[in-house]
Amino acid sequence: MFDEEREEELVQSNGVLKGITYELREHAPFTFFGAISGVAVALIFLYTPIPHKISHVLFATFHPGHVFLSAVVTTAMFRLHGKRGILATLLVGYIGSVGIGTLSDSLIPYLSERLLELHDPAVQAEMHLGFIEEWYLVNPLALLGIAVGSWRPGTKIPHAGHVLLSTWASLFHMLMAIGHEGQASTVTIVLIPVVLFVAVWAPCCTGDIIFPLIFTKTRRRPAVRTGTKL
Repeated sequence: MFDEEREEELVQSNGVLKGITYELREHAPFTFFGAISGVAVALIFLYTPIPHKISHVLFATFHPGHVFLSAVVTTAMFRLHGKRGILATLLVGYIGSVGIGTLSDSLIPYLSERLLELHDPAVQAEMHLGFIEEWYLVNPLALLGIAVGSWRPGTKIPHAGHVLLSTWASLFHMLMAIGHEGQASTVTIVLIPVVLFVAVWAPCCTGDIIFPLIFTKTRRRPAVRTGTKL
């Protein structure tokens, strides 16, 4: 799926901007597939008697998992391409995982729920911030991910799994607002994959690779692309 030699040539000869463009183009088809799969899951939750609280439970499961994987990859990239101190590693690993994860899983879905009026009128749309509401889970997992990425930067992390975790976290954030009463409009169903695509595509598909490289002196490409075997 990925032309590693082509990607290396782009990053080395044209820098980060070309790398971002390449990442977005290469990940778009899989992200689109993930967004469409989200519609299937949404229909099941919206039109079957599944308790509404299950959406809360699943968001509280997928979001921390997303943060952990993101912390591993972001930290590993930073450590491999820039020999920096502990504080710098913590800052880049934490912001790159918790910050970008919150943007993808919470902020973009919340803004979409409010601006596009996707939420059920009987349900108040809320921005669920995992690092605050579940600080005892999200933050330790981010730190654990940073530790793993620092200790074993060669760890292989399936990028496809990372994208799906983020897709489902974003989806269940939306389902918490939409409700489970079978009253979602056709417009809402159509907009769900659009929101999921936007929420996952740019933040998650470039954040792990591009964000840590911005803070390193070297601009060489990682040893093996998106798997990510660093």
